[in-house]
Amino acid sequence: MRFIYSALFGAMLALGSIFLHASLAPFGLILSLLATGVGIWTIGRTWGGRSLRIIASAVWIAIVLRAGFPGASDEYLIEGSAIGISLINGGFLVLVLAVLIPA
Repeated sequence: MRFIYSALFGAMLALGSIFLHASLAPFGLILSLLATGVGIWTIGRTWGGRSLRIIASAVWIAIVLRAGFPGASDEYLIEGSAIGISLINGGFLVLVLAVLIPA
């Protein structure tokens, strides 16, 4: 069950980051990166174990990267602007830090 909950939590963090990152730049980006880092770290703190943080991080990465590719009608949820690229690159770095910091 913890596996499923951590995957769902990572998915919810990713969706929140996708919809929040472009609002009120740069504060939306900062808030989404901060929420992602704290959320992933909290998974390890709550349920214990780095493996659950890695699962949630993998789900986050998969969803955010998919949002950066064009959809069925050539729409992008994450644009190729400085804010969008910063979400993908900064998010990856935040996830690495959140997984490596001991809970």
